[in-house]
Amino acid sequence: MFTGIIEALGTLRKIERRGNDIRLTVASGKLDLSDVKLGDSIATNGVCLTVVQCLADGYVADVSAETVTLTGFAHYQVGQKVNLEKAVTATTRLGGHMVSGHVDGIAKVDGRQYRGQAIEFWLSAPADLAKYIAHKGSITIDGVSLTVNEVKGHQFRLTIVPHTASETTLTELKAGANVNIEVDLIARYLERLMQPQDEQQPKSGVTLSMLANAGYMK
Repeated sequence: MFTGIIEALGTLRKIERRGNDIRLTVASGKLDLSDVKLGDSIATNGVCLTVVQCLADGYVADVSAETVTLTGFAHYQVGQKVNLEKAVTATTRLGGHMVSGHVDGIAKVDGRQYRGQAIEFWLSAPADLAKYIAHKGSITIDGVSLTVNEVKGHQFRLTIVPHTASETTLTELKAGANVNIEVDLIARYLERLMQPQDEQQPKSGVTLSMLANAGYMK
């Protein structure tokens, strides 16, 4: 589990193709690796990867074919910067939101502009994911926890404050770029609860009116 608060910028040092899978060597920059051991998880551009080898200044991790299909890793290149975050602990501050590191798909940057000192982005989400993106809801972009400020159909607007821009790869995004997105976990579970139940299973009892009364819907 992660929070979407980026701890460091890493660099892809090596990309090794292994059939449909990929093995990455990541230089971890200022990320503190003193407590990282074999088998630990590190979110790399929003993707939860398992450390298979610890290095003095980085780590090695494998990316499965399934993950390659759903993310931008298929097009990443050596020397590319990536956002890094270690998995949370019981004492970690939850400054962002609940992030699993299981990327749902890829969104496209439609445009960017400066609004004061901040950068405003418009992005397009795949049709099957757009329904989970809500005004003032949370979304993860390349591992960064962000608030959705506006939604128009399958498009949504994000505002990147100067600190976030300086500490992540988001400042480098241009129109036409692809980014990894993970929608809010709660939205996914609510959808599952609302689906028709098998006759052999007890009904959840969750209704649209119940969700509306609890403030989850307008």
